[in-house]
Amino acid sequence: MTVITKENRRLKRRRRVRAKITGTANRPRISVFRSNRGLSAQLVDDVSGRTLAAVAWYEPELRTMGKGECAARAGALLSERAKAAGVSEAVFDRGGYQYHGHVQTFAEAIREAGLTV
Repeated sequence: MTVITKENRRLKRRRRVRAKITGTANRPRISVFRSNRGLSAQLVDDVSGRTLAAVAWYEPELRTMGKGECAARAGALLSERAKAAGVSEAVFDRGGYQYHGHVQTFAEAIREAGLTV
């Protein structure tokens, strides 16, 4: 008998979402990872297999902030880095997490900073 853990259920949801979402050079995928300590994300071009920009909670600018404000600032930072890389729109991949809380705050901050998601 196999034990289905919380992490296994999330990975199953993640694979289901990834079957429908693909990032391209013009419209990369924003891949989100959420841990107990913070949030990290990256812009991925799945066609060429490259990461165009990334942000993580352990960067010096974000490390001292609380989780909510860190997610909002990380979204703004990723949007700035995406614009510097020449990206104006992207596809949001929530990574199997609920679109709720820090993930939602992150996505809204990206939109407010001017990136079309």
